[in-house]
Formats: sequence, C-alpha cells, structure tokens
Amino acid sequence: MERLRTVLADRGALLASSAVLVMLFAAVLAPIIAPQNPYDLAQLNLLDAGVPPISRSMDGQLFLLGSDEQGRDIFSAILYGLRISLSVAAVATLFAASLGVSIGLLSAYVGGYADAALMRLVDMQLSFPAVLIALMLVAALGSGIDKVVLAIVGVQWAYYARTARSAALVEREREYVEAARCLAYNPLRIMFVHILPNCLAPLTILASVEVAAAIMIEATLSFLGVGLPLTQPSLGLLIANGYPFMLAGKYWLTVFPGFVLIVLVVSINVLGERMREVFDPRVDA
Repeated sequence: MERLRTVLADRGALLASSAVLVMLFAAVLAPIIAPQNPYDLAQLNLLDAGVPPISRSMDGQLFLLGSDEQGRDIFSAILYGLRISLSVAAVATLFAASLGVSIGLLSAYVGGYADAALMRLVDMQLSFPAVLIALMLVAALGSGIDKVVLAIVGVQWAYYARTARSAALVEREREYVEAARCLAYNPLRIMFVHILPNCLAPLTILASVEVAAAIMIEATLSFLGVGLPLTQPSLGLLIANGYPFMLAGKYWLTVFPGFVLIVLVVSINVLGERMREVFDPRVDA
C-alpha cells in the first residue's frame, strides 16, 4: 500500500490512473450510460446519418459526438468499442502472462539444454516485429475475437517468459529454495508457490505495459481489416470505418475514437512507467 501511495503521489500517474478508471467504468457500464445501442438496427435512423457533434436527431436525441453514415451515435459506439478493446486486451494479457510465466519459470528452474532451447525460441520471436507476427497468426487463424486474442497471446508470451526467467534465476539460488528442495517438495510447488510470489513485482509492471501494447495490436489489426468483425467493432475498427470520410469533412468519425484510444494507451503507459520507477529498485527515483 505504501508503494501504491508513492505511485499515486505523482500528478501524472494520478491523472493517468483516473483516466484509466473512468474509461474502465465507462466500458463496463456502456449498456447503461450509452444513449443508444449502436448495434441495434431498430434504434438507427438513416435520416440521422452524418449529423455533426452536439446536434439533435429527428426524435430529439442529442448526438454529443455526432453520428456516422448509418445514424449510429458516435459517443455510444465509442463506449461499446472501448468495452471490446479492453476486454480483448485483458483476456489476452491474462493468457499471455500465464503461458509466458509458466515457460519462464520452467526454463529457469530446469536450466541446461531445455533452458537454452526455450530462450533461443524466445529470442527468435522477439527478433520479429510484434504486428508482423500478429498479422501472420490472424491470417492463418481467421478473424474474430477469439482469433485476435490468440494472436496477441502468440505475440506477447515471450516477453513474460523472458522476464519471469530473469527474476526466477535470482530466486532459484536463495536459501528458501534450497530448503524446499531438501524437503523434497514437488518442483511445481517450488516454482509456483515459493519462487513465483517473489517474481511478481517485475511481472506486474510488465503486464501493465503489455495491456497497452495489446490494445494497440488489436486496434492495428482491426484498422487493417483483419481483426474483429464489423458486428463487434473496437476502437480500431471505428477509426477505420471513419477514415474514408475524413476528406469529406466528417472528422468526428475518426478523430474522437482516435483521441480516446490515444488517451487510454498513453495513460496506461504513464502509469506503468511510474510503477516501474517505484517497484523496481534498480531504477533511480
């Protein structure tokens, strides 16, 4: 708790955490606070298409951020898109961390040829751009939320494996690990009950940064048209849908979703960087 207070004592981190919390609550409560269900065709009216920000619809509804070519409220679409983007990033981060940490702990604990082989695999993956690997995986797996999650997991597990191995190599030589071995504890118990809790600080910092990276990967895939389907649009897909209308003067179709995406990613990165400064003793304050 003391370190958390130290993190939030910084104005930038406090502002970033507030922005993340506001967006998180907005995403969770989207069906309640959104003026319109933007994907319920019964609520759309083509006569309201292309309405600029702060305008009224035919039935008097306020379009705070304007509407798109189907009469869809952009504010409501952003709330629902934010919900999908955060959900995909959270699930992908959870699975990537679980897989990567397990591989990293196993590699550090076993050592030898297994450690060398696993780390060469990690090095080989980290040598390629993340977006390129994600594009290859989505091209092979197809589109859809589950496929995008698998693609992000396939990209990010190596970061967790490398970080977990580095931390576990230090903990492996501690006296409590030697004591557990002398007591003939199961290796899995030693790895996940004894070593893992002492590796959580760097892994938590990494996870906070990789959530933002997962959001950007998903947005990139959706913008390129190979991510989520049109019936499940995220912020990236909203930006892509509005991009052709930029030169027609309908800036709000792309600018507002893009602004929300930028604020979300920057806020998570600022918060993660501040957490790294506080929780990592190797970083000078």
